[in-house]
Amino acid sequence: MNILIIDDHPQIAESFKSALHKIALNNSRFKFEITEETTLDGSYALLTDSKKIFYDLIFLDIKLPSSKDGKLLSGEDLGLEIRKQSPKSKIIVATTYNDNYRINNIFRNLSPEGLLIKNDLTPKVLVNAIEEVLDDSLAYTKTVKKLLRILASNDISLDYVDRQILYQLSIGTKMMDLPNVITMSIGGIERRKRQLKEAFDIVGKDDKVLLKIARDKGFI
Repeated sequence: MNILIIDDHPQIAESFKSALHKIALNNSRFKFEITEETTLDGSYALLTDSKKIFYDLIFLDIKLPSSKDGKLLSGEDLGLEIRKQSPKSKIIVATTYNDNYRINNIFRNLSPEGLLIKNDLTPKVLVNAIEEVLDDSLAYTKTVKKLLRILASNDISLDYVDRQILYQLSIGTKMMDLPNVITMSIGGIERRKRQLKEAFDIVGKDDKVLLKIARDKGFI
């Protein structure tokens, strides 16, 4: 079984290898051939090489420096290429990002078989997660599971633009600057905000209340 580890932190890569070694020792049906990459450029070259190897399982870090040509800005962009170049490969995303907006985006864009928040990981949790993915199940750490429970209990559905507006407001982007980030006019963004406040039943309240409710409901 071919494994590709894409992470620029040696300690994290070693933890993946240690977990795989433990799994192979305890289960004779698994034998792993491990390849490591630390950059988006090197990883993309492996995936697009004419003699490329099929990787059964790919560990993907999201927070990686952009590629030299600027076409790949993060591990998330590389994940999209993995889905395109090797759709049958299983992906385990391991990331330090733990805000709901980023987790939602990773789910929406990559649909990974595993989504692990690094701060949630222990050696046992990591081994169990890898085993679940190898057995064709999905594996999420506790932070991700908590978000999924919150979202499942919501009776409100927001689209990508709604989430973008909320996220940009939450990080302090000014209304006048939002059209530079979101392809929509100021008037359109204001209309969306009004609709969000109606959906959250907080008409007449300010943006601080809107953002608090959005956080409580797991949208940002």
